[in-house]
Amino acid sequence: MVMHREIDRLVAEMVDKGIHYADAAREFERRFLEHALKATDGSLTRCAALTGLHRNTLARKVAEYKLK
Repeated sequence: MVMHREIDRLVAEMVDKGIHYADAAREFERRFLEHALKATDGSLTRCAALTGLHRNTLARKVAEYKLK
């Protein structure tokens, strides 16, 4: 599958560049949530349903990452 190859390439590139797992995971989460919020026009309720996160957890992460 094309997506798997793209993810594998990105992961290999991050490892080669010495990016720590915690930094990569945090950046992935921030961007994932940013895109999910855009897809739901900023609706926390719809974004929570789309991502499978509890709305309170999502609100905390939005504040943490200073999204919106």
